[in-house]
This record gives sequence, C-alpha cells and structure tokens, in this order.
Amino acid sequence: MLLIPAIDLKNGQCVRLKQGLMEQVTVFSESPAEQARHWLEQGARRLHLVDLDGAFAGSPRNRSAIVRILEEVGDAIPVQLGGGIRDLDAIERCLDAGLSYVIIGTAAVKNPGFLRDACVAFPGRVIVGLDAKDGKAATEGWSKLTGHEVVDLGKKYEDYGVEAIIYTDIGRDGMLTGINLEATVHLAQSISIPVIASGGLSSLDDVRALCAAEDEGIVAAIAGRAIYDGSLDFRRAQEVADQASKR
Repeated sequence: MLLIPAIDLKNGQCVRLKQGLMEQVTVFSESPAEQARHWLEQGARRLHLVDLDGAFAGSPRNRSAIVRILEEVGDAIPVQLGGGIRDLDAIERCLDAGLSYVIIGTAAVKNPGFLRDACVAFPGRVIVGLDAKDGKAATEGWSKLTGHEVVDLGKKYEDYGVEAIIYTDIGRDGMLTGINLEATVHLAQSISIPVIASGGLSSLDDVRALCAAEDEGIVAAIAGRAIYDGSLDFRRAQEVADQASKR
C-alpha cells in the first residue's frame, strides 16, 4: 500500500482545504518545493499535486510552483498533477515538464471522448479523479454535483486504458474523520482499474483498514491534512503500510 503526500497549490502556496471549499483554506507552506523535499526525505515514493486555482479556472494556474517542485524532486520519485487539465495540449505540456501522470477530473465526467483520446495519446500516464458526495460525482473543483453515479463512471472508463482512479469523498476531505472505506471498497470491487483512496485519512487505524482491503483493488491512499497538522506521522504510516502488505 502506497501512501502519497498531497501538495495542494493555491496562489503559489501549499495549502489545505476543508471539503474542497476555497474559503476554508489553511496555508501550510510558502514554498511548495521545500514541502516536496520534506516529504521526499520522509520516505515518500510519489507526490500528488493539485492545482486548486486551475481546478476552478479550467486550466493550470500554478505552473511556476509546479516546475520548482519538479526541479527539487528531480527523478527521485514520480509526481502526479490534477486541476484544470482539460485538453490534450495541457497534458502534453505537463508531461514535457517532467510530470509522470496527469489527473483528469471534470473533463472525464463532462467529456469522456476527451478522456478516451488522452488515454490513447498518452498510454499509462492518465489517472482519473472521481470526486463524490453521497455516491454522486462532482465537477468544477467540487463546486457542482452531477447526477452521475461514481461506480457507473468507473465502469465506463474501464475500457479506456485509465492507469488508476482516485476516489475522493468530498464530505470527508480535510475533516480528519477517516476514509470512507465502504464506498472506496465498493468502487474497487466494481471495476478492474486500480483505485487510490482519498479524503479523510487521519490515523494509523485508517492505514491498517486500507491495507486490509488491498486485495479488493485499493493500491494507494493520498494523505493530506493529517500529515500537515501532525496528527499522522507520514514516515511511520508508510512503515505500517509496508508491514501490513507483507503479511
């Protein structure tokens, strides 16, 4: 089980939101690149970047901060980015800059033809971000709920060649209330695409519970607020996950 530190970018800073609300923001670092170095030193094997401004604007907005992160990390670990990636040119620019994966969220829901084209053009590099509340997908930086069931969307994407699906429970994101394990497992059981859990990871018990469900198709979890406020020690959490996966 891979644990992936999240670096959410807003106005060039490293921040965290509560339930995806831009007015519920906490700044954790003025230097996202230094934060990336910190997680690398803590044993991170991948980084998860979110361009929050880009998610709301519809196109990437924190390019300079992203480039500095990539320069800081180098080739040490893969880096994935989501937020405002809604056309093939944007994907190409991201990958040319050194990102390993791009995450398509809103565009995957609103324009599945684009997602299919992206998977053909950039095989093995496209991850879908499915953000949901009460099982319904949300778009536009979580600001709009759709009528689409997450499981139905996941099944639709199976044949596209998507590398993985990041499933985020909006209601739990940034709230330190624990992963919505039931919904995450349900999605993983319903599709063949690997699932990355997101939203609410807050304790070693959450890590152990996710590891217990690893055989269902949950391959990783994104860690956010808990590793920033100190309630979850990232290095220790990854050690626990590694030990659980060996059993």
